[in-house]
Amino acid sequence: MRVFVTGASGWVGSAVVPELIEAGHEVTGLARSDASAGALTAAGARVRRGSLDDIDSLRAGAADADGVIHLAFKHDFGDFAAAGAADLNAVQAMGDVLAGSGKPFVITSGTLMLAMIAPGRLGTEDIVAGPELATAPRVGSELAVLAMPERGVRTSIVRLSPTVHGDGDRGFVPRLIDIARDKGVAAYVGDGANRWPAVHRLDAARLFRLALEKAPAGSVLHAAGDPGIPFVEIAGAIGGQLGIPAASISADEADGHFGFLGSFVQLDNPTSTELTRQRTGWQPTHPGLIADLKERHYFAAGPRSKY
Repeated sequence: MRVFVTGASGWVGSAVVPELIEAGHEVTGLARSDASAGALTAAGARVRRGSLDDIDSLRAGAADADGVIHLAFKHDFGDFAAAGAADLNAVQAMGDVLAGSGKPFVITSGTLMLAMIAPGRLGTEDIVAGPELATAPRVGSELAVLAMPERGVRTSIVRLSPTVHGDGDRGFVPRLIDIARDKGVAAYVGDGANRWPAVHRLDAARLFRLALEKAPAGSVLHAAGDPGIPFVEIAGAIGGQLGIPAASISADEADGHFGFLGSFVQLDNPTSTELTRQRTGWQPTHPGLIADLKERHYFAAGPRSKY
């Protein structure tokens, strides 16, 4: 299958591309820089220059492909609304090109929205937001994609855990480590019983391939190797590796301690993968987050987070 991949040189995309190639697919990746183009070429993929805002390039990439995996997203914590709008524009543009083709179109979302849609409940794949939340980041794209099977597109959504971990991660976990190292304490809020799902980067890449190859039209899939780790355990693992205590702080102290992550670290996001496994046969095989933290690659000297 000829597969067009946006975000192909990113943290998850750079694992999806070799996963696809090793399975016999021909990959063209979207690249907005020479560095990204070089990385894709080195990985054995073809290159289409463009960006998430380059609608003509997105349309052309989708038109030339037998299937599309959309991973690109503007991770702008200062303007989530604009990031969500750009994602929706990209999704609609590629969906329009694929209409009537029956081709697979896989987009990326996140499990954290479940904490907003269904607080206090186990997040299952059949929970979706209502139209009243359509302007929330990722929700608009989900709703658009779930309607596309009526237009002849085999769409699916992969909701990523907030933590996609592995050697080279520069996301939330490295930021938590940087904060703990700076503050001298690995903190959690209250009793730390709130749960975070997590998935190894390579397990997530396999799920994207399976979604492309076999996910039923209109299906939602959850990339969560760990369905929900109590945050107190994450703090304890970080503190243990840094040789510092793990300690509770109050909700009022969270923003001052964690910065923009203050609200995230308090979310309870237990996530089911039962339907995902039934629909695709996906089985995570790589280490869970706590085991990965014990591998020490997260604790190289100096800050590693991109945030």
